[in-house]
Amino acid sequence: MIRSLATLLGIVLACAAPVAAQPVPITIGETHVLASKPLAQARVVNVYLPAGYVTSGKTYPVLYLIDGGLDQDFLHIAGTSAHGALWAQSQDVIVIGIATMDRRRELTGPTQDAALLKEFPTAGGSAAFRAFIRDEVMPMVAKSYRTSGESGVIGESLAGLFILETYLTEPDLFDHYAAISPSLWWDDERLAKASDALLAKPSSRPHRLYLTIANEGREMQTGIDRLTAALGASKRSGQDWCYAPRPDLTHATIYHSVSPEALQFLFPTSVEQDPKSGFDLSCQSLKS
Repeated sequence: MIRSLATLLGIVLACAAPVAAQPVPITIGETHVLASKPLAQARVVNVYLPAGYVTSGKTYPVLYLIDGGLDQDFLHIAGTSAHGALWAQSQDVIVIGIATMDRRRELTGPTQDAALLKEFPTAGGSAAFRAFIRDEVMPMVAKSYRTSGESGVIGESLAGLFILETYLTEPDLFDHYAAISPSLWWDDERLAKASDALLAKPSSRPHRLYLTIANEGREMQTGIDRLTAALGASKRSGQDWCYAPRPDLTHATIYHSVSPEALQFLFPTSVEQDPKSGFDLSCQSLKS
């Protein structure tokens, strides 16, 4: 009887499912919620810290990401940053993801176009969103993290429009800019048409601008053509421009494809890469 019970107990134990270990959360960053005065509402800012940040004691450049919500482009750009640093394609950076809520309101400038205002009645609040970044997000980042003082900004589509508007109207807000397929068609290309005059205004320090567009059709392309012509004719000193059009891509595919190159241009390393690595920049000259 004892032998039978022991045998039965052995069979039960052998057949029992193993006890699962308690899962451990994967942590890739942290979130701040700021009560914004310019925007009159609470806003989410997500932060990715590069590998080694906790122990290195070093300071790091900061990459500000427009449309940086967890359901937007934060995970994509944080991953691109980590991959670029792993291969020494681009520097380790702190990624600050600034979530947007009403993109037409936050990423477009004022318009008098009745048709646009009828369709998008909240449009035209880019100045307030820029004030939120300048007066609230940047001071929080400088206070909370070990930053080097060097900064860049990246975004696509309407975020690219906002980035170009910032570069043209307040160039010293960031050191470096990356605009991916920017929506320069907005408001009958108002920003592109004003770019000659805006570029005539000096900036106080050098900047890098990475500009690219997919195969977007004439509506998107003509604004880019106006802007690149203005950049080519500009006398604004200390500017480093990379125009890298990608007609082989679409609006849906370009961001993931070019973001590694954009970060490479904004935050280059001193590592000399093997030509076979595929890390060559494909910039077109804008100077005549």
